[in-house]
Amino acid sequence: MAMASSVKVVLGSIAFAAFWVLAVFPAVPFLPIGRTAGSLLGAMLMVIFRVLTPDQAYAAIDLPILGLLFGTMVVTIYLERADMFKYLGKLLLWKTQGAKDLLCRICLISAISSALFTNDTSCVVLTEFVLKVAKQHNLPPHPFLLALASSANIGSAATPIGNPQNLVIAVQSKIPFGKFVIGILPAMLVGIFVNALILLCMFWRLLSVHKDEEDPAGEVVVEEDVSSHRFSPATLSHSASLNSQEWNSRLETADLKSSPNFSGNIDNVETLRNRLPSSENEINNVHSGALDSARNSIASKEETVDVSSHKREETILSERAASNNTLRDACPTESLEGKENRTTRWKRLLWKSGVYLVTIGMLIALLMGLNMSWCAITAALALVVLDFTDARPSLEKVSYSLLVFFCGMFITVEGFNKTGIPSALWDFMEPHAHIDHATGIAVLALTILVLSNLASNVPTVLLLGARVAASAAAISAAEEKKAWLLLAWVSTVAGNLSLLGSAANLIVCEQARQSPYLAYTLSFWSHLKFGVPSTLLVIAIGLTLIR
Repeated sequence: MAMASSVKVVLGSIAFAAFWVLAVFPAVPFLPIGRTAGSLLGAMLMVIFRVLTPDQAYAAIDLPILGLLFGTMVVTIYLERADMFKYLGKLLLWKTQGAKDLLCRICLISAISSALFTNDTSCVVLTEFVLKVAKQHNLPPHPFLLALASSANIGSAATPIGNPQNLVIAVQSKIPFGKFVIGILPAMLVGIFVNALILLCMFWRLLSVHKDEEDPAGEVVVEEDVSSHRFSPATLSHSASLNSQEWNSRLETADLKSSPNFSGNIDNVETLRNRLPSSENEINNVHSGALDSARNSIASKEETVDVSSHKREETILSERAASNNTLRDACPTESLEGKENRTTRWKRLLWKSGVYLVTIGMLIALLMGLNMSWCAITAALALVVLDFTDARPSLEKVSYSLLVFFCGMFITVEGFNKTGIPSALWDFMEPHAHIDHATGIAVLALTILVLSNLASNVPTVLLLGARVAASAAAISAAEEKKAWLLLAWVSTVAGNLSLLGSAANLIVCEQARQSPYLAYTLSFWSHLKFGVPSTLLVIAIGLTLIR
């Protein structure tokens, strides 16, 4: 493409520079309006400066990419409601064998979840859980946060739905979902292994330190909305420590004291003792009739006591019968509540199973080569209907600001392409970046790596994608496919180079800094010490495995 007029080149460069500054540094002091507003500002300036006409600006918006992005976000929201990420969190701790084993599990699960549910979503959900686990086991959070963010970026490169730049590449290249996965999956698996190995080598001594004590907070709760209470034996009442013999002796004493026969016999004995004569002579002089009358009076008292105790027993039995009747009357209510709880549990289980089946169906449809954006939208609407409730609470969780950011970015990048500057730069680089030999692949990878960290990965893909593919297509169709996959791999893994390289890194950093469980600041330089060797090695090894 020939260079545009000098006025358009200058004005288009100013508009793109405004977009770039606000996209890379969204909180600049002179204009802290954020990335989304910055992309709209760049798009508006392209139209106002007449680099693009309004119709060209509207035509620059890629609706299939927006549809695919919207559909995957909705599906991810319903998967989160169906406890998918809760189960992933539990899988992290299942029969764990220490800090090093936990680090490797975080690398693997973060990569797999990012490939299926996007890297940003995985980092949002798993960061808090990783911090909780680190606090519970008195482990340093630094290596685990690096493992989460870096593995999320590497894993997301394996599928077209793993990250936004892959969405753009999949739509523009028209590579089927299955071939895309097969082409990058070997590089992703080896890259995760190499990344975990680098983390273990760098933090081996730190992870080998045994924890002094374990946090007594108990089992980690994965779901944020669920509060779990665990009762410790130390908090129980001391009366619970009494053994059964002590309780039985106390109960027997209490029963005896409360028994009417017991009190009546005591009174009779005391009465007889008071009436007994004090000397043997008096006893001998007592008339036999007096003794008979005493016996008769005692017998009559015992009969009276027996009657009263019998009545008391009848009263107790009647009270027990009444209480049993009351319990029987209450049982139907309790049984109804139990049935309702069981019904609710079964309904939720069926709904969760439906969500998982719809998601699996979407993945199967993508593997069959059907239109990716409409597969995602269809799955999203199927989940909305399956939920059978007002979809507003779920749809409100969609990141509409991200969709608006993409609209503004499409227009801004299209305007910058119209200036002719990207074409001129590529014409200078193309003779040295042919992908049919190793030197050309190295030059191309280095160019993508630098641009992805300077201009962000999605704008880099939009600027270079068509040009790299056209250059490779002149060699062969297989080389064109390889060029797209190389672009996807390098632009994605390039996000691990620095803390500002990808949104996933920033999400982990901000959530860790603001976490109420274990606040931790992941600094730029501490990330760079790990990011540079990891990024270069993982990219270099992956380039040899992509076909």
